[in-house]
Amino acid sequence: MLQTYSEQTLVRDLVNEFPKTADVFKSVRIDFCCGGATPIAEAAAAGGVDIGNLMANLAEVIEKSSGGETDLKVWTDSASDTIIDHVISEYHNPLREEFLNLSPYVTKVSRVHGGHRPELMKVYELYYELKKEMLEHVAKEEETVFPLIRQLDADTVEDREQALNYIKELEKEHDHAGAILKELREITSDFTPPADACGTYRLVYKRLEMLEGQTFIHVHLENNILFPRYF
Repeated sequence: MLQTYSEQTLVRDLVNEFPKTADVFKSVRIDFCCGGATPIAEAAAAGGVDIGNLMANLAEVIEKSSGGETDLKVWTDSASDTIIDHVISEYHNPLREEFLNLSPYVTKVSRVHGGHRPELMKVYELYYELKKEMLEHVAKEEETVFPLIRQLDADTVEDREQALNYIKELEKEHDHAGAILKELREITSDFTPPADACGTYRLVYKRLEMLEGQTFIHVHLENNILFPRYF
């Protein structure tokens, strides 16, 4: 548990202790999942964020939420089995369903409006790249890596080094997904539709932003809570 924090505290450590600070980091485009192993000051400098304002905003959120943090903090003390089951039920399964439901809307908006909104063709391209990457990624987790993690816990894994290499591969895939989401946010001007956008257009941008938020928490649980236990 963090007793104190400072500009040199790692982003992931602060989010682990005070999950609502994730909203502050997200608002200034500081990556708290894939880039979580970075001191707050370094992350702020890299993003051109005023460190004084950032620390003040973090302090305000922490003061308001102290004593009520459970969404993520609870997982730092949970068994890996419990975290894995939670990730599958709360992130993998909903992710598959969301890709199934959202894809027709993304296709429709790009087809109808892409002629005069060229950024929508890029949104289409990035979305389907993300969909392919993430569906393959969660399948690999469930079929290969999560069973290996359970074996690591039970001390029954045949090749520990190979298992750890699989985990490292997942982290690289997380980085790639994070890069796609960052580009989606940039190309959509922070998921802000134009003033004359139709309802479906607005729906796509809103759900893409929600998909980003869910993916960030999903990756944070793995990169910063589950995976470090084995290195």
